[in-house]
Amino acid sequence: MVATEDIQKTVSQEDTDVTSHNPMLYDPLQDGNVRTSKTRQYLAALVVCLGAVAAGTALAWTSPVLPQISANATAVNVAHAIANATTVNNGTTVNNATIVTDVITTQPPQVDSHFKLTVDEQSWVSSLLAIGAFLGALPTGYIADAIGRRYTALAMDVPFILAWLSISFANSAGWLYFGRFLIGISTGSFCVVAPMYISEIAETSIRGTLGTLFQLLLTMGILFVYIVGSLVSWSTLSMMCLVVPILLFVGMLMLPETPVYLLKKGRRADAALSLKWLWGKYCDSRSAIQVIQNDLDQTSADASFMDLFSNRGARKGLIISILLMFFQQFSGINAVIFYTQFIFESAGSDVPASTSSIIVGVVQVIMTLASSLLIERAGRKILLLFSSTVMTICLAILGAYFFMKDSHKDVSHIGWLPLLCMVLFIISFSVGYGPIPWLMMGELFMPDVKATAAALSVMANWLCVFVVTKCFGVMIASWGSDFTFWFFAGCMALATVYVALALVETKGKSASEIQSWLSGR
Repeated sequence: MVATEDIQKTVSQEDTDVTSHNPMLYDPLQDGNVRTSKTRQYLAALVVCLGAVAAGTALAWTSPVLPQISANATAVNVAHAIANATTVNNGTTVNNATIVTDVITTQPPQVDSHFKLTVDEQSWVSSLLAIGAFLGALPTGYIADAIGRRYTALAMDVPFILAWLSISFANSAGWLYFGRFLIGISTGSFCVVAPMYISEIAETSIRGTLGTLFQLLLTMGILFVYIVGSLVSWSTLSMMCLVVPILLFVGMLMLPETPVYLLKKGRRADAALSLKWLWGKYCDSRSAIQVIQNDLDQTSADASFMDLFSNRGARKGLIISILLMFFQQFSGINAVIFYTQFIFESAGSDVPASTSSIIVGVVQVIMTLASSLLIERAGRKILLLFSSTVMTICLAILGAYFFMKDSHKDVSHIGWLPLLCMVLFIISFSVGYGPIPWLMMGELFMPDVKATAAALSVMANWLCVFVVTKCFGVMIASWGSDFTFWFFAGCMALATVYVALALVETKGKSASEIQSWLSGR
């Protein structure tokens, strides 16, 4: 018979920690009642992903707002801006892909604004977010290692709040510049810290599902702005967007730090308490803590920046993460969304640009939700292969359609074809290359290098955003629509080959198993 004191031994009694006798740390290991609860894991992931909602509202904000505060929004200005690859009007980033919607077809609410933006000022308002996101990503990794994932999320939420206050009460372009730059810093930061937090609190069985929540809530934030922005003034919309980071701040106060970070800092009892809060009081915290500790023992507690490149597993993980971010941005999402209104018109529809944007947003939300349900059944690799293959076909067909149209051939009888391709493209992007690069970014790295690696991956993502944004107009002007779509089709064909040959399935694998593959063991 097992002695009572053996049954109730806690995970930290081997330490001299004063909290070692906390009743919350007792593991019912001998009575057959060991089980985990996933409710609080979902709750914690949803709370931290309010940062994704906030980022989504920031990314889509320019779409309904700039037409309301723009001076001389004419077709000449639009054409000039596109030719010079600047986002003159509704340049917003959905899934970090720039979306340009024709201001001529958008009918925003008629609002008296205290100021009007010139074309150049509009381009700065659009681009400052990307600049801020790029600059905000790298230090976030170091901050997260220094003060923890939770406190980093709290600290990086403050610029969100200040930014929306600045924008809501702006009476000049300068205040908009300031707000958009601050929003960019927070957006880039949460692209790093949210996937990191989720990957460190989730059980292996639901790690994929929780990992897709970041992209799902990002698309929800975008859709919110598309819908509400078509109904209210830009200042009212900005005040409504302020609610999200306030809720995020309050929610993060209630969440614990991740067990991985606490154990990395030697706070074993706190790590066990965090695990009990997240996985339920009947979880086997001793075994879970030991697994995490074993992973940490394989790494250097204070890995340097160069360790990310000298260690084979970390280096290979970084290459994979950056390439997935590259393929996400060079998937052609920019080109397809740019032509959304034209494609609707080719199909014989007279749907306004604002309505077509809402339709696209709804499709993205639904299919990203579907991805979160499929990710632990189908796996990462098969969804990536499906995504890139379907996008390759759709982009090739769209290129052929525009080639025939530009060659003055009659395409009126196949006006439905580009619409079908667009819908299939958005569906395939939303289930694959939309959410999975963010998920795998949190899976591929050990705790000692995760913060730095995630920061570099996010910076690479935003660099690709800038390149695609800057080059898209030049590609359209120099190559034509057909070759532009074929270029993106080639990128997706390359993505298909790369994933098929270089990636293994990470579904259901522990961190040590993933590292064994990356290290060639």
